[in-house]
Amino acid sequence: MILSTSTAGTTMSDYMDRTLGLGYTKGAALLIAILLCVFAAWRWTTGSLSVDNVKSRKAELFYWIAILFSNTLGTALGDFLADSSGLGFLGGALLIGGLLVLVLLATFLTRLSRVLLFWIAFVLTRPFGATVGDVLTKSKAKGGLNFGTIGSSAILAAILVVWWSGRW
Repeated sequence: MILSTSTAGTTMSDYMDRTLGLGYTKGAALLIAILLCVFAAWRWTTGSLSVDNVKSRKAELFYWIAILFSNTLGTALGDFLADSSGLGFLGGALLIGGLLVLVLLATFLTRLSRVLLFWIAFVLTRPFGATVGDVLTKSKAKGGLNFGTIGSSAILAAILVVWWSGRW
């Protein structure tokens, strides 16, 4: 299901940008508003936004709607950072990576809601993955490292193997 919402999110983001002509900024703003409405309705209806409390059909429906619009928003943010902000792929990846570090620090150093921090991190992982992927795959002329999809996949697979082998 997560793969379906991820693919649908990319399609919806591209549709808003290219077909409707909203652009990344307006599209992202609209998606933020929609996601906030989904969260408000979910909280009002079930009393919680925690993914630990997704035990009813109603909560699961809100969960998947939130996932869909989070993925769509993440795609729009990644496209905005890479194409419209002037940061490029690497700058976008560094910005989102920095924001993810701040979310991690906030988790351990503040009393901010863990549910809020989870959803912020969830939204940010999408543009982070997209911009890092672009850094690895795009040509040097476009600001990438030109490893291509096979080379990038091999690098990421090696990182995962090293990381997981250290966990055992």
